[in-house]
Amino acid sequence: MPSNHTSEPLPEGFKSWKEFNKAKKERKRLKQEYKIKKLEEKKQKEELSKIVSANPETTSQKSKESDEPSTLSIAVPGSILDNAQSAELRTYLAGQIARAACVFKVDEIIVYDDIGIQDNVTAKTVPSLSDSGEVRPARRCCAQLARILQYLECPQYLRKEFFPKHHDLDYAGLLNPLDAPHHMRQQDDGQFREGIVINQPAKSGCYVNVGLLKNVKVDRPLQPGVRVTVEMLPSPPESKRLFGRVVPPSRPKKETGVYWGYSVRLASSFNAVFTECPFKDGYDVTVGTSERGERVEKVTFPSHQHALVVFGGLAGIEAALEADEVLMVDNPALLFDFYLNTCPDQGSRTIRTEEAILISLAELRTRLQPKFECKIKSNEVESSDSDSNISVDSENDESSKNQIAPALEEPPSSPMEDAQSSKITKLDSTLESCDSNSEKRKIKKRKKSKDASSDLL
Repeated sequence: MPSNHTSEPLPEGFKSWKEFNKAKKERKRLKQEYKIKKLEEKKQKEELSKIVSANPETTSQKSKESDEPSTLSIAVPGSILDNAQSAELRTYLAGQIARAACVFKVDEIIVYDDIGIQDNVTAKTVPSLSDSGEVRPARRCCAQLARILQYLECPQYLRKEFFPKHHDLDYAGLLNPLDAPHHMRQQDDGQFREGIVINQPAKSGCYVNVGLLKNVKVDRPLQPGVRVTVEMLPSPPESKRLFGRVVPPSRPKKETGVYWGYSVRLASSFNAVFTECPFKDGYDVTVGTSERGERVEKVTFPSHQHALVVFGGLAGIEAALEADEVLMVDNPALLFDFYLNTCPDQGSRTIRTEEAILISLAELRTRLQPKFECKIKSNEVESSDSDSNISVDSENDESSKNQIAPALEEPPSSPMEDAQSSKITKLDSTLESCDSNSEKRKIKKRKKSKDASSDLL
């Protein structure tokens, strides 16, 4: 039987028509497999879209992560307390750091050991502030600084529950209060409050003491003695109970934009400041402060999600780097994205750490660029109220103008004009009276003259 391809030339690259037909079938098979693969991928996408639509939380997970408020952390060495001359000054120094952190809205304070635990003979163990709650060794100065910072951040009505009598807090009464927004009073009406879970029986959930006359019932059973953030739910005034729900500590700042205090973390070494970061992706902008750094005016900062500002002790960050056995870097500027001098051309030979915190945070407040900055909603409400008041006032002004307009055609007389007009009328009346009297006199004289002439006749 004759071949079908006798009249057609053989394509290049093939020795025979049999090889060509085989390659053609293979190409067709690969094309079909590719189409099948595409159909399967399309089906998988449709199934995923159905699952995502059924669970809306998964859709907004990435958006929620991106909308998380940006944070600011500072790292302070605990050895600065050893430079204080008395126990009162040690306590007051810690209070200055707490006040500075609260004023500049610091979200995390890291107390790190810049000397090393091996050099400390009287090492003690203090509870760590991490989520695991592990107990780790720490120098006494670091432990005291962390405890005082925690004490000041805690609302007043919760301090007796979380801070029993301790020699580190003997002079806590000398400290100035933070007066932070989450330190609420009984008469304050807020959406969120800090509280402690109490040991009160409940059929479902548990009760939380939030500093009010009544305890708040939440829907989640929790272990007594745990500090929680409670969102107050609306309840009628005649209700005998208050209800709420437990929310993450970052929720108040995210929803209302109000600063909600700071957390305290202990770092046993200088490298632990970076390696034990509580955030998943770490700190994206790190700043080291030193008199040997670059002038802060020459630097432009990128936008950040989690920023870290590190301060040195008496000998600076360089001494903390030398005491660390893990970090094998000689130049501390290599550890940071920016190594800055926040107070160039200083008048004093030295700047104390508590002073450097205030100076640096004041300089960086307008220079750091958070990716997601929470705005206070109460201000927006007040501004809207003021706008409405302005509109009402403008309407009142227009109505008053409409009322005044017809009166402008006939302007009212002033008191001076009234007095002058009254004087003029009195003068007119007196003149008229004078004229009438003179005429009467003339008439009388005429009568008398007529009578006299008649008598003579």
